Amino acid sequence: MNAAHNDVMPRYEYRCRSCGDTFELSRPMAESSAPATCPAGHEDTVKLLSTVAVGGRTAGSAASAPAPSGGGGCCGGGCCG
Repeated sequence: MNAAHNDVMPRYEYRCRSCGDTFELSRPMAESSAPATCPAGHEDTVKLLSTVAVGGRTAGSAASAPAPSGGGGCCGGGCCG
């Protein structure tokens, strides 16, 4: 592993059920579900499901993508009956 990336930790988003504040914490993946205290000191928090962008497309580029061409997958390949 590259030494420049050893101390980079993922960021997780949490919401406080007491005050409604949303906040982020950087912590190891092994601690992602551990209790988190909000900046106001409340302990009743929940980890939010984060959205992740995968691929290199921007929001407007999906319309210019080629249409799928059958044949892939189980039912597209004719193995379902």
